[in-house]
Amino acid sequence: MSLFDTAAPQSSAARRPAPLAERMRPRSLEEFFGQTHLLAPGKPLRQQIENDDSASLIFWGPPGVGKTTLAKIVAHVTSASFIEFSAVLAGIKEIKQVMAEAEKAAQFGSRTILFIDEIHRFNKAQQDAFLPYVERGSIRLIGATTENPSFEVVAALLSRCRVYTLRALEQEEIVALLWKAVSDRERGLGELNLTVDESALANIASYSSGDARNALNALEVAAKLAIANQPHGEDATLTAAIAAEALQQRVLLYDKHGEQHYDLISALHKSVRNSDADAALYWLGRMLAAGEDAMYVARRVVRMAVEDIGLAAPEALNLCLSARDAMHFLGSPEGELALAQAVVYLALAPKSNAVYTAYGAVMADIQSRPAEPVPLHLRNAPTKLMKALDYGKGYQYAHDLEAKVAAMQCLPDGLKDRRYYQPTNEGREKLLAQRMEEIARLRSHGDSQK
Repeated sequence: MSLFDTAAPQSSAARRPAPLAERMRPRSLEEFFGQTHLLAPGKPLRQQIENDDSASLIFWGPPGVGKTTLAKIVAHVTSASFIEFSAVLAGIKEIKQVMAEAEKAAQFGSRTILFIDEIHRFNKAQQDAFLPYVERGSIRLIGATTENPSFEVVAALLSRCRVYTLRALEQEEIVALLWKAVSDRERGLGELNLTVDESALANIASYSSGDARNALNALEVAAKLAIANQPHGEDATLTAAIAAEALQQRVLLYDKHGEQHYDLISALHKSVRNSDADAALYWLGRMLAAGEDAMYVARRVVRMAVEDIGLAAPEALNLCLSARDAMHFLGSPEGELALAQAVVYLALAPKSNAVYTAYGAVMADIQSRPAEPVPLHLRNAPTKLMKALDYGKGYQYAHDLEAKVAAMQCLPDGLKDRRYYQPTNEGREKLLAQRMEEIARLRSHGDSQK
């Protein structure tokens, strides 16, 4: 059987009603919900579709926002054969077979759209296999990915595709989609004659996190529960309580190894840096509720203490280390309060990145300058030979001095008078700045201390 054959015998399982999310899949741009930044009249993707532009595409966005649906609409509008390919199941052999058949079809004027779901799961060799066929126009490639294509799609293939970023649906868009599913008698739940509380659909939309598929799946479960609970002879009512029962647990979009992971930890770190305790608590809660490793969060919180608080509030480091230990000792959910306490303290603490900046400058000098020898007066001199070579000569023991500060150069000659650490006037660092000024004054006339 050809990969292009569409008719196939159906088993009894295949004849069962499709899930609501599949039945409600939009068949045209007019039925499509969301993505107005791309599909409103005059917007780039809509123009490309309506102009029958044959460029290959990559749809990048979270689950349940319409990537597969858009690919099917493109195929329908352009009268192209549509082949759906899963990057999870296919290998090089299958790719070459599909490409060969698509090339034969192209010779007879037939156009083929090859849709690759989760294209980021293909390795480099598999992605490279598409290149010659995309370049010759034998196929029009449409890839879907939840991961940033800049990192997950090979550059050669990426340069031949137009990338469109799809957004999670707004709550109002999800609610409108759910109302359509409730009332649609052809494909939706209209024949059930459900009475629906507005709050029930609002709850489902809120808990779906912008994922239309999850919202429709939850609605279908809630409708079945409503029917099961209806009194004999009465129409079923879908209430907020039934919706909550169907949802069970909020769907939080999160990929521990993907972009959501880095976006949320970035939001947490930057909220702390900007002294926004409320935002920091929110992003911390989002990560932990989604199942992030609490010890990973604890490590990043310790990092914030040394990078953004520093010596302006040096006690912050100990507090964060204690929070890490508490999380390790108590586990979840009790230990999460220790992390919350640390995050709030960091957000409200005085800020300084002076040590972070100073250490960066030190490392830059180490990388860019020659490794200069240690000054002779700072070297250890355990043998007579070393002493004869002036190792340790001229060293001043600070404890023998009244002010405990010697007028002695401790940097190599090439870095003499180099200033790395520049304390701020924030928190404890203001006192450290005053102490540095005092040390500089004492060093300038250190010989008089003897």
